Amino acid sequence: MAHAPDDLSADALEFLTERHLATLSLVGVDGSLHVTPVGFTWDNATQTARVITFAQAKKVRLIESAGTLVAALSQVDGGRWFTLHGAATVTADPGINADAERRYSQRYRPPGDRGADRRTIEVDVTRIVGRA
Repeated sequence: MAHAPDDLSADALEFLTERHLATLSLVGVDGSLHVTPVGFTWDNATQTARVITFAQAKKVRLIESAGTLVAALSQVDGGRWFTLHGAATVTADPGINADAERRYSQRYRPPGDRGADRRTIEVDVTRIVGRA
């Protein structure tokens, strides 16, 4: 079932705030698939999903080498599941990183301090499929 990212139900929004891990899937410029477990947060106001990470992570290097990559974030809980699709970019902006860390702390737990090594992957979500 498809969901409009800018018109999610209360159940969908709740599912996106519950503590669930996910996978981030990226298709590299050579066509290879990179899938890695992640935690992510959902910003309903901007329809943006964020993954905090570090500068030398493979996912960061893949996105930075392309500038932008197609990404899919998938979370599953029994029969409930969502895959969020969109373009992924990476930022080292301290303000964005601080906001992403704050949101991550609310959904999961406080992350370790990465200092200047912190990166945030932002996925501009254009499509959500699944059921919640």
